[in-house]
Amino acid sequence: HLQGRRVYGVILRRADLRWPIPPEVAELLPGQRIEEIRRRAKYLLLDTAVGSAVLHLGMSGSLRVLPGDTPLRAHDHVDISLDNGRLLRFNDPRRFGSLLWQPAGEVHPLLQGLGPEPLDDVFDGDYLFARSRGRSAPVKTFLMDQAVVVGVGNI
Repeated sequence: HLQGRRVYGVILRRADLRWPIPPEVAELLPGQRIEEIRRRAKYLLLDTAVGSAVLHLGMSGSLRVLPGDTPLRAHDHVDISLDNGRLLRFNDPRRFGSLLWQPAGEVHPLLQGLGPEPLDDVFDGDYLFARSRGRSAPVKTFLMDQAVVVGVGNI
């Protein structure tokens, strides 16, 4: 639905969610083709030639691909219009999610220093044992540390 589509426009109904939405999202994303969609930890990345939209759903957020004329609902904060007449709508009642920008060739600060994905080859018992040495944190705190392993949450 999204990969290969060109972004026609971006409508920001709020200037912020969890953090302020950078102006680059509305300035640079329109006209760009979505080349790839990736996930890193709990973030979705919509990659274009000039950079990536970095999305996090928070606790209550959702992304939906909808017909372009779909009426707004409460908490519909962002629309990314596509060249096929559809749109990607970001809805987040609690506004714990985020929409950020990562310039091409850079890694957003929130993505730096993240540990491996749970299904990566490097993530195994030996890795966990090595990372746990010299730490006195409770097991829950240790496992929820995104620098140890990504994607583990409290809920």
